Amino acid sequence: MSQSQYLKILEREIQRINKKIDWKIVTGQEYSKEAREHKLLLKKVRYHSRRTFFSRLFPSFSFQF
Repeated sequence: MSQSQYLKILEREIQRINKKIDWKIVTGQEYSKEAREHKLLLKKVRYHSRRTFFSRLFPSFSFQF
């Protein structure tokens, strides 16, 4: 699986969780579990996007984070 495919899957999952959180807010239910999952997925997206950004910025260097 390529990195772009992985990021698309993460984005779809974030959208699914957002809809679930929205529904729980409207109905007055607790949504802390979904909020934690949403935060984790955002962290994963940022991590993989950051590495892509640096590799595009400095393609000749090999960063080891």
